[in-house]
Amino acid sequence: MQTMTVEKLRQELTNLKALDREQARTMPTSFYTSENFLELEKEHIFHREWVCLGHVGEIPNAGDFYTTELVDEQLLVSRGHDGEVYVLSNVCRHRGNMVETNERGNRRSFVCQYHAWTYDTDGCLKTAPLMKKAKNFDLKGCRLPQFKTEIWNNFIFVNLDGKAAPLTEQLGGLQDILQNYHHEDRNLLFSDTAVWGTNWKNLTENFMEGYHLFSTHPQTLQPMTPTQLCKKVPGQDRWTAYRAYYHSDFPPRGPFHPDMTDEEKNNSVLFNTFPSFVCAVASNYTLFLCLRPAGADKVAIRWGVCGLKTDPTDPEVVDYVNLCKSFNAEDKEKLETLQIAQNTRYYSSGPLAPDDLEGTIWDFLGYMEKMLGAEKELTEV
Repeated sequence: MQTMTVEKLRQELTNLKALDREQARTMPTSFYTSENFLELEKEHIFHREWVCLGHVGEIPNAGDFYTTELVDEQLLVSRGHDGEVYVLSNVCRHRGNMVETNERGNRRSFVCQYHAWTYDTDGCLKTAPLMKKAKNFDLKGCRLPQFKTEIWNNFIFVNLDGKAAPLTEQLGGLQDILQNYHHEDRNLLFSDTAVWGTNWKNLTENFMEGYHLFSTHPQTLQPMTPTQLCKKVPGQDRWTAYRAYYHSDFPPRGPFHPDMTDEEKNNSVLFNTFPSFVCAVASNYTLFLCLRPAGADKVAIRWGVCGLKTDPTDPEVVDYVNLCKSFNAEDKEKLETLQIAQNTRYYSSGPLAPDDLEGTIWDFLGYMEKMLGAEKELTEV
C-alpha cells in the first residue's frame, strides 16, 4: 500500500471541495488508513471541537460516574454532590497515576490507589496523606483539571482545549428540527460500549447515508425506512442530517410527544453533529453513537437507546434494542471489510450518490476541509 502524505491529503480535501456538487466524489483510502493523518485529526479536531461523551442518564445520581478516554486523555465523567455534571481529568495531581480505574459506579470521593490522594466528585482535592510538611503544596488550590462541558438534549459534550464557541448556539438549526420531539423528556433505556475495526470516519459516513440500507439491511431497516424514501435536510456548518421516511406498511409508532406533527411521526431524523456524534431520532426512540478514534483502523463507540418509556425491561424496549443490535452487527461486518479493502493501492476515489442518498457525506467532507484543508493554518497548541 502506498500511503498519501498528510499534506497531499489536505490538498486533496481542498481540491475535492472546489468541485461542484454534481462532481462530488469520495476521498482516497489514505484518508481512512493513515496514522499520520489521524494524529492531525486528534490535535486539530478532537482536542479543539465539541465531542459527545455520553448521556446524562448514565449518571443520574450524585456520586455516579463513568470513565472514558478521548484522544489519549483519560476522563472521569461525574455527577457532583451539587447535581452538576463534571468532566474531569482522570489523572492524579501527585504522580500522574489514574485516579479511578473502574468503568462506572458511585463514589462519595475518588481515591487514587497509588498514594491515596482523595478528590471530591467535582474534582477538588480533599486529602493528601502526609503532605502537610511538603513545601509549595496548597491543598485548597489543587484539583483535577476540569474540562469545558455542555449538556445538549441530555447529551454530555466536552471541549478539551476550552476554546470552542458555545455548542448550543452552533446547533440552533438542528434544534429547530428536533424541537417537537422533546428529546429532553426521553429516558436512557440502554447503553453499551464497543470497539470496531474500522476508521471513525467510515462509521460516521455509514451512519449518515441511507444509500446502503437496501443492500446492507434488507431485513432489518429497508422494510421500515427504505433507501428510496430518504430525504436530505439542508445542513449547516456544525451538522448534517437526513430524514428516513417510514414505509406505508410501518405506520407511526408511539409513544410520541403530543407536540409532534403527523409529518414528524412519519420519519426518523438522522444527524451528525461534527465531528463524530451520530444519532437517529425516531418517533418513539432515539439511537445514539458517540465515536472516538482508537487508531487509524479502530473506532471506540459509546452507544445507547432513549425513549419516553421508563422501564428498560419493557418488551417493546427490548425488541427495539435488539433491532439496533442486529443492524449494528450488519454495519460492523461491512465496515470491517471496508477497512481491510482500504489498504489497496489500486483505488483512488469514487462518485458520491445523489444528494438524498449521500449528500450528508459531502457535508461531512466539507467540514473536514474547513478544519484540515490545505488553506487552513494549523497552529500548534
